[in-house]
Amino acid sequence: MKINNLELEDDEFYYSQEGYIVFTEKYLLKRGHCCENACKHCPYGFKKTKKTKPNFKAL
Repeated sequence: MKINNLELEDDEFYYSQEGYIVFTEKYLLKRGHCCENACKHCPYGFKKTKKTKPNFKAL
């Protein structure tokens, strides 16, 4: 699978029960930066707060 010209390996994502792509910690580290969207497996320690709004431009 390819996302933003980046080839994804099988252990870098999975599909949720709802059918959404969920990135693993391995992929998020490979991407190299935090998108501040509070990803489920965020290795950068970002936690969403009430004041935090999604940053969809970073994807």
